[in-house]
Amino acid sequence: MNIKRIISSTRGRSDAVVYNGMAFLVAYDPDAADGVQAQTRNSLSFLDTKLSEVGSGKQALLQVTVFLSDMSMKPDMDEVWCDWIGPEENWPQRACVGADLGDKATLIEITAIAAQSKS
Repeated sequence: MNIKRIISSTRGRSDAVVYNGMAFLVAYDPDAADGVQAQTRNSLSFLDTKLSEVGSGKQALLQVTVFLSDMSMKPDMDEVWCDWIGPEENWPQRACVGADLGDKATLIEITAIAAQSKS
């Protein structure tokens, strides 16, 4: 089995795993900036970096799940998301879920599945 892993700085997990032309990723704000919009921007920047590392990009996103510590923040997150994702040909299937993210500082975490668009 040819599995490529991009190991996280957090013990016991990977930021991305690639197998058979598919990339499975997680994105978060490593700095836990103040506010959901700042954390969303930082998380999407992190996602851009990881997508590039696995030979993909936002145009190859297939599925995204956004986990929010408080669903009342969804409109603010959506504003940043819509600016970042761009035209509808980039739009993946996406869901938002309210979740306990483990600490009060973390407001958002994103998981994604993307096709590899570059070798």
